Amino acid sequence: MSDLPSTIHPDILPRLDPEYTVFHNIHLAHRMPPHTIPWHPDTRKAPYIPGDLPVMTVGAVKDISLQNCNIRAFIPLLQKGGWTLGSINTLNSFISRQCKDSNCISVALDYRLAPENPYSAVVEDTVGALKFIYYNGKAEFNANVNKIAIGGSSSSGNLAVIACIKLLIVPVTDNTASVTDERYPSWKECQNTVWLCEGRMMWFLNMYLPDPATWTEPDNSPIFASDALLAKVPPAFVSVCELDILRNEGLAYGKKLKLLGVKVEAKVYPGAPHQILGMDAALKVGKQQADDTIKAVGDAFKAA
Repeated sequence: MSDLPSTIHPDILPRLDPEYTVFHNIHLAHRMPPHTIPWHPDTRKAPYIPGDLPVMTVGAVKDISLQNCNIRAFIPLLQKGGWTLGSINTLNSFISRQCKDSNCISVALDYRLAPENPYSAVVEDTVGALKFIYYNGKAEFNANVNKIAIGGSSSSGNLAVIACIKLLIVPVTDNTASVTDERYPSWKECQNTVWLCEGRMMWFLNMYLPDPATWTEPDNSPIFASDALLAKVPPAFVSVCELDILRNEGLAYGKKLKLLGVKVEAKVYPGAPHQILGMDAALKVGKQQADDTIKAVGDAFKAA
């Protein structure tokens, strides 16, 4: 199997969750990594992450077009990747489950993607969608706009941090990180990991942030935001994976918030690579991450 384009690297294989290894070899090893081929928008048409649960039936689903992007609201019965790939359908399974299990309106954002729309288009879309929900959520889908939690996975986790909301699943918090960066050992340790290896992460970075001068801007790398600003953010749930290149920067961001007095819960999923949230039907560890994330939202709403 070593001749397949996404073969697991030998320095990662012994440390991977065995269940993931079997799934990867069957469903992912044959895929061509997008960062190794010339870019074309049709790349987005390929299936993204296999192994998720079916989309759950909820009270209603409502799509709304905003000025530059779209949102999809999953509404309960009682009322409701990497800046470059993915779509409004990517995590419909998880979002519909969040809606049903937490009995809350859950909204997916279809933001503009790089490289056609590099920084700062996606930041503008994220903030614009949040404002729309706050000012129009009551009229559009009978939302309690005084209780809003925003979260995301990977690049969307980065955007959730920037929007000052705190449900952070394998987030990007420092776009200056590299394999030579001693602050984040996971970059070197996991440079050959599955799915989000160093090459793929740098490909995403250069698609979204072609100008390195912007990499330290707080709305790209929220770990560089001022202490005064970070001390005011809401409590956070930080979820990272042991074999994810982003592991240490997510934990470092959580530690920084804690030192500033923000309540933070952080959890590391052993043997897991970056993308397990979308594999909750195939992997026990993926389901555990999804369960923990949904519980964190439910607990936050109960406490608010």
